Amino acid sequence: MTARPKIIMHEWIAVCKLSDIVPDTGVCALVHGRQVAVFRLADDRVYALDNLDPFSSANVLSRGIVGDLKGELVVASPVYKQHFNLVTGQCLEEADVRIAVFPARVEGDTVLVDTNI
Repeated sequence: MTARPKIIMHEWIAVCKLSDIVPDTGVCALVHGRQVAVFRLADDRVYALDNLDPFSSANVLSRGIVGDLKGELVVASPVYKQHFNLVTGQCLEEADVRIAVFPARVEGDTVLVDTNI
């Protein structure tokens, strides 16, 4: 007997207006009791990551600096300055450290994050 593939249902929640986020910065949103850092780039693309900095154990990544490091879109932690890839959550300085990333999108002026977290 073969196992059935797991079906993942995406359920989106509105977290803020795109206009509430200054380009190239982030905000923090509470999604099902979890702090999520939501970032807006200059071209209005949005990314969502866990807000918890694994090095300082502080919920601060939404206040980090967004940029490009060696061709990768990153946020730099405001505490110890480690860089996390906005697409994968991978820490550039520590290969064994990765933070959770969540699907995010914009509809009209509303930023949505996938609630399947």
